[in-house]
Amino acid sequence: MASMNPAVETATALDQWLRHAQPGLSQPERVAVLRRMLGETACRQLGIFPIPDGFKLSVVIPVYNEERWIAEVVRRVQAVEIPKELIIVDDCSKDGTRDILKTLDGGNVRIVLQERNQGKGAALRTGFSHCTGDVVVVQDADLEYDPAEYPRLIQPIVEGKADVVYGSRFIGDSHRVLYFWHSVANRMLTTLSNMFTNLNLTDMETCYKVFRREVLTGMKLRSNRFGFEPEITAKIAKKRGPAWRVYEIPISYSGRTYEEGKKIGLKDAFTALYCIVRYYFFD
Repeated sequence: MASMNPAVETATALDQWLRHAQPGLSQPERVAVLRRMLGETACRQLGIFPIPDGFKLSVVIPVYNEERWIAEVVRRVQAVEIPKELIIVDDCSKDGTRDILKTLDGGNVRIVLQERNQGKGAALRTGFSHCTGDVVVVQDADLEYDPAEYPRLIQPIVEGKADVVYGSRFIGDSHRVLYFWHSVANRMLTTLSNMFTNLNLTDMETCYKVFRREVLTGMKLRSNRFGFEPEITAKIAKKRGPAWRVYEIPISYSGRTYEEGKKIGLKDAFTALYCIVRYYFFD
């Protein structure tokens, strides 16, 4: 996995130090101590803020043939100290993923099994229908994206400034160096999407999309595969009276190779082009 965003790394180190120095403090109590030490401005920039009472985060994880990574991804999600539920939707995996998921089911983890392989978009639709949290975040079932960045991703929503947050890999501080043409395609698709939506996103194709649950309520999503990304972006942009408030937050990124299990390909890029036009004008 790539190095964390420096702000996230600093906040994590401070929190771990305080846990060791004053064990037994709750998350709001640790935030209060750090605010006295560092000041409110520095804490806000580092993503150190109190989680409101009664708040719950819904983490939706679509899974397909991820037996190598899924247990570790769940462990890292659970390690984030935010009240949460995990909705893991298995898209008819053919490897040993389902056997692993059986050992993870229960508590704040809910496993939903698709009877046939339909794609990421279909799995997310299913996952969203089971969410009960105040805020929903999409988490891929590999190690390309770091759950430790959840606090900064949800911060604009918790503070009442945003309804939707995208985590951008292109304004982040670290990423694994991989495929040049993938980055070109991502930027071209984002630019084309922006031309239709009049948003100024830098990373429309990012996995890390975070929503107030109300944003998803009543939204009819149709894409079954990776067309989910341009579709939901178009439908967010088309909201009227008032428009959804959209923020971007820099994130780290550790992309994987096709040998390591990467699934998106050239066909999906052409599908995304089609979806950008279709879902802005015709749906």
